Amino acid sequence: MNLSSDRIQGKVCVVTGSAKSIGLGIAAKYAQSGAKTILIDIDPMVLNSAKELADKGLCAKGYVCDITDRAEVLKLFAYIANEFGPIFCLVNNAGAVDQRPFEENTEEIFNRIFRINVNGTAWCIQGALPSMKAAGEGGKIINFSSKSGKTGSALMTPYSAAKGAIIALTQSLAYELAEYKINVNCVCPGITDLTGVWANVSEGYTKNLNMPREAVVEKFSAKVPLKTLATIDDIVEYVFFMTVSGDYCTGQALNISGGREMH
Repeated sequence: MNLSSDRIQGKVCVVTGSAKSIGLGIAAKYAQSGAKTILIDIDPMVLNSAKELADKGLCAKGYVCDITDRAEVLKLFAYIANEFGPIFCLVNNAGAVDQRPFEENTEEIFNRIFRINVNGTAWCIQGALPSMKAAGEGGKIINFSSKSGKTGSALMTPYSAAKGAIIALTQSLAYELAEYKINVNCVCPGITDLTGVWANVSEGYTKNLNMPREAVVEKFSAKVPLKTLATIDDIVEYVFFMTVSGDYCTGQALNISGGREMH
């Protein structure tokens, strides 16, 4: 997509789960477009990822944070706003996945999946809103749901339920924050190759379906009308579009699934 990056020049853009993969791709795109880019992850690798961007002359800073700890999140976001300025865009990419037969799910597994995917997203939004509202310039909140949040996936019940909750959270906040000109949307990717989530899921399918990984990739690619898995760049480009454009779009759950999900 050939989109102007002027919209985020000098703006503060925060991306969670950005130590690597999709989150890092989004952060790099923002930094290359002139944004003050903040990378957050529980993985200390985020510090090196941010440094690599900064070493290229880009404005990027990394912080280690457990997004399930509300107090820690609110403290970090207050610091970010004070240090770098009001937050214009928040991308809630951080998440966790688990795959197993439904009967094997425990209270601990359910709680972990919801704490990271749902609670963590909510706390980060709470952290971003004070400076975003105070600036009076609108803003963008982009949450990560999934194809599984619209049509649940077998062997992934807690994950599917949590990602469905993200869509409802997105819609509720879109109503609530419209008066502040803050757009709240989410993306619903299908299987995205070369990501930690797909590595985890494909390993699970290999075990649970008793199939080699190559057969698993072929099986799931065949379900996609476009006959290929998404790439990290596919997701990055659509998130960027939602950041620099689409001011009249809010409360939406955008499918990036090659046609596999169409509602």
